[in-house]
Amino acid sequence: MAPFSPLVCIVGFHHAKGPEVESWFGVEDGIDPATENEWPLLPFMALSDGAHASTEDFSYFTLRHEAKDNVPATSLFGISCTRQLDSNELINRPAEVTRSTVQKAVVVISDSPHHFGQVREKLSIITTAWFSQRDFTDTDILQKFQESLAKSAKEHDDERDQYFGLSLREMIHEFKHQTLVLFKCCLLQPKMLFFGSHCERLCMMQFSLISLIPGLIRNLQDCADPKFNAYEENLVRPTSLRTSERSSLLAYMGLPLQIFGTGSLFGPYTPLQQLDMLADHGTKSYIVGSTNSLLLQQKDRYSDILINLDEHTINISSSSLRNSLVLSTPDRRFIDFLTATVNDTWDEKNPSRPNTHGYSGSEEFIRLQFEEYLLALLASAKYRVYMQEHKGDDNAILTDYEGDPSSEFNSDWIEAWMRTENYRIFNKITDSHLFDISDAKHPFSGGLSIEDVQRRLAQQVAEMHLDERIQASREVLGKGLAVGQKKVSSAFNNLWADIETMREAQRKRSEEQRAAAAENGTSPTGTKFPKAPDLSQAQASVHAASSRASAYISSWGSWASEKRKNAWAKPSNPSTPLASPPLHAPEDVKIAATLAQEPEDEKSAPTTAGAESRHATATPNPAT
Repeated sequence: MAPFSPLVCIVGFHHAKGPEVESWFGVEDGIDPATENEWPLLPFMALSDGAHASTEDFSYFTLRHEAKDNVPATSLFGISCTRQLDSNELINRPAEVTRSTVQKAVVVISDSPHHFGQVREKLSIITTAWFSQRDFTDTDILQKFQESLAKSAKEHDDERDQYFGLSLREMIHEFKHQTLVLFKCCLLQPKMLFFGSHCERLCMMQFSLISLIPGLIRNLQDCADPKFNAYEENLVRPTSLRTSERSSLLAYMGLPLQIFGTGSLFGPYTPLQQLDMLADHGTKSYIVGSTNSLLLQQKDRYSDILINLDEHTINISSSSLRNSLVLSTPDRRFIDFLTATVNDTWDEKNPSRPNTHGYSGSEEFIRLQFEEYLLALLASAKYRVYMQEHKGDDNAILTDYEGDPSSEFNSDWIEAWMRTENYRIFNKITDSHLFDISDAKHPFSGGLSIEDVQRRLAQQVAEMHLDERIQASREVLGKGLAVGQKKVSSAFNNLWADIETMREAQRKRSEEQRAAAAENGTSPTGTKFPKAPDLSQAQASVHAASSRASAYISSWGSWASEKRKNAWAKPSNPSTPLASPPLHAPEDVKIAATLAQEPEDEKSAPTTAGAESRHATATPNPAT
């Protein structure tokens, strides 16, 4: 079977017809490959949604190649480079160009994507040069480009730079432990939908993911149509093994795991016009990408898992799939090790290469780590089947393993994987004792340790970006306090200024009133003096009190005079004088009783001290 010769075509955007193929290179005159192979969606795949928003964009897609001349139907792969040019800059402006911008894409179609790294660089250079001519009728440069691609294909330079442009480092740096979740999700063959506004990054992420399965990039002949199954039909079970050759070892272990067989589809960029194929009953699983946000509104219909590259989020709509994709402790230890290695060697200027320029953390290092992980997974799955077949036979159980080593990969995931098509093919073509070739043990096996907990907590804290949040909170709080302090200080200053203004106004008003009063010889108008006290009531009270005191003293004097007369006359029957003043105070009553009992010869007038005492304690009669 003759190898497929790469094709080149031009896709332009017509103002009335939309995207359309304008010309082909590498085919005979009069032959249109798009018509022969029924590629009506080729223009929509080449000109991705949103390509007009960038100066240069790339799209990757798959096409079905119909059977011809004893050549079976297979899958082809396309890569397009889209650019724009102001229509006023065209040297020869065609009449059909009515818009201000001309948008075209140069497309390369090949039978394998493993050399797309080299093709991408050449395609970018050629497309830029063709646009620089400002004359799209001159296509000589594109013709020569197709001839060089056909010559390179005949040289079979397959090994060099086969993973160029597929940065696993960026994927691990961005998605961290979710990278392993996506890898294991691919093996379960669900409906995976990638979304992103940048088409090239969207496609590259998918190629990076499937390239983690050794040998799969070179065996994608069935990925363009769910009806294709050529890989399984032509598959032969290995009968020999050369452990010194990596390719022989991988083939004997059943690799690559064919996740794109019957009922599966791979479309790195899938336009909306291809949604009918995704919704078809015969399409059981796929990995596709889209730049149209309309699919986000119908994510539950078209996906079991949605990977949003713009927001760095993964949404799993299937509950059973979510339970199967829970990482075990050894799984977390494995991916945490890779994440730490990538972060320790991260270079912002060149993310695809370690800053140490060494092997650790490089693309090849990451691929070999995943290869070791996958080989251990396959051997553990075979040993699980072996244990089930020899259940109850203690002699058949190997002493090298304790229990079921496949449980370290999550038992739910193992059970789900054993129900997939790729496991069925793997189990059919591989030996039952693969665990004798590769160790049936997780590369990071072991129970949960203190180091795992500390590393997990440290990673979760780092992912929360607490330092950044606290710093931002501090800045906001500091600004708030400064503004509050300024407002309070301003309020106090304004209040004090108002008080001073009022005081100054009162002072000026008082001065003006005093000046006016001095000129008129009167009291200042409006000046309030203390009100003079009313003395009439006080004078009346004093007069009444002095009258009572005079009456009391007068009655006391009459009584004392009467007593003196009686004392000198010495009457035989003493009696109380009629003119004696009324006795009000208790002391007066006591003195009167004492005087009545004393003999006449001992009675005398009250002493001066007694009089003073009675005067001090007696209360004037209010009635007098």
